[in-house]
Amino acid sequence: MDTFSAFSSIDYQSIRANTPAETALKRLNGIGEVLSGLDISAIQSQQDMARALWTLDTADKCVRMILTEFRTERTKEVLREANSLIDLIEAARDEVSNYRDKGMVLS
Repeated sequence: MDTFSAFSSIDYQSIRANTPAETALKRLNGIGEVLSGLDISAIQSQQDMARALWTLDTADKCVRMILTEFRTERTKEVLREANSLIDLIEAARDEVSNYRDKGMVLS
């Protein structure tokens, strides 16, 4: 998957939103789409693990930037979606760490 092409569609979708809260939700949904393509079970090498962690870190930063950018438009739905993504990112990081700790990643 080309990470940059996946991220490029996020802003295009948000342009068509009617309200700032809808824009925030569309961007958060776009981040969720990118993360749904991340297959942690396919990690076979240190490079795969580094790429997965980079993707998770980038997604986390994007979610937090959206929360900052839309701080006055933080509806319950926006906060729920953002917190859900943050929780999923943390769980995925833990799973990647378990792969490393159990020696399941090849050099």
